[in-house]
Amino acid sequence: MSDYKVDILAIGVHPDDVELSCSGTIMKHLALGHKVAIVDLTQGELGTRGSGPIRLQEAKDAAEVMGVVHRENLGMRDGYFAYTEETLNKVIRIIRKYQPSIMLANAVSDRHPDHGRAAKLVADASFYSGLRKIETELEGAAQKEWRPKALYHYIQDNTLHPDLIVDVSGYGDKKYKAIMAYKTQFFDPDSAEPTTPISSKAFMDILQGRMQMWGRTIGVELGEGYNVARTPGVSDLSGLL
Repeated sequence: MSDYKVDILAIGVHPDDVELSCSGTIMKHLALGHKVAIVDLTQGELGTRGSGPIRLQEAKDAAEVMGVVHRENLGMRDGYFAYTEETLNKVIRIIRKYQPSIMLANAVSDRHPDHGRAAKLVADASFYSGLRKIETELEGAAQKEWRPKALYHYIQDNTLHPDLIVDVSGYGDKKYKAIMAYKTQFFDPDSAEPTTPISSKAFMDILQGRMQMWGRTIGVELGEGYNVARTPGVSDLSGLL
């Protein structure tokens, strides 16, 4: 069994995608004893505020807030990464490295074109990773095929109807702290950086309101929503809220 093996692997195309969309889910599962890793495809270097190296440090700081066991960056080009054999194999290699049972990935469609493109790349890689005739190596050793049991796409900017909602009540404050580890990106009244759609206080209020709305939908305080391509199942009806 891989030394890197985790229960959940969360992939985001930009550093902060995971924090904004599914960090409550991650921290809840960490508290339940699960191992979680995060992989960012790019450094988010095209962002109006900050820079690639700064975003890498902010991602490290956010990972410490959340308590994940591993976080790495694949160094794809922000905005220009394409669906190619090379990028597909990079993600396959990562999936086989961490051998997750569950994967979390970008929104299936969104305002930012990178999000939907990354969702397709990761979804296809999660399938191809299970094909033994696709050969990959890690640290000079051949990797074995691995296919996650489930892939859930977290919801981002666009208001998509969730197929399932995770109860993240009690993790709102820590999620906010993880998001604010990205000091260059979000609300700071003293910042001299240009204003962006995500740098206003209103954006953080909207984020909180959406979590409250999804929480109300399932009768709890806070929720995070996901879309799935494959219908999820439960072993018995008591597993439903």
